[in-house]
Amino acid sequence: MLDPAGPAAQHVSSLWWAMFFGAAFLFALVMVLLAIATRRPRLLAAWSERSWLVAGGLVLPALVLPPLTVYGLVIGERATPVASADVLRVEAVGRRWLWEFAYPEQAPEGARTRTVLHIPAGRPVDVHIRSEDVIHSFWVPRLAGKMDAIPGHVNVLRIQVDQPGVYRGVCAEFCGLEHATMSFIVRAHPGGDYANALREALEGTTP
Repeated sequence: MLDPAGPAAQHVSSLWWAMFFGAAFLFALVMVLLAIATRRPRLLAAWSERSWLVAGGLVLPALVLPPLTVYGLVIGERATPVASADVLRVEAVGRRWLWEFAYPEQAPEGARTRTVLHIPAGRPVDVHIRSEDVIHSFWVPRLAGKMDAIPGHVNVLRIQVDQPGVYRGVCAEFCGLEHATMSFIVRAHPGGDYANALREALEGTTP
């Protein structure tokens, strides 16, 4: 998650770091106050209980929470899929205990790959995610945030890979006894090689 390989993951990473440094600052502030209260209690005794409540309960949250909320909304908006002619559509179907992937724009109906999702590098991909049994969660930490796979409902997650390579994905929702084995990989191919690579991966698939 902290080694992003695409724009969506970069947004998640930047939000995480912003929250981390904000939380670290508050933790350090509390530790400093605790140290002062332990070693120099008279320095803090001059403040009334009302002052502590106003400062810690109103002023500090008012300074910290609004900027973090706005930043989170901006990041969320950037990560939201928007219509584009260049977006590739794939389908991810979760079931206990594996993932299957379909390519409606490139392959005949019924042609799927199991546990390996093939995508082109450098091109946005909308993953249409659903489940055939219980709730699962599609997550490739280096590419994007988590998205639930819900029976009877389709969620869409946009991912994009900057460089060709292999990226590990997992089911991030406990779904049963074999949940820990429900992993998959995303194989990103150079854009010019994607069609051939996908055709080779689908050879032998029975519709």
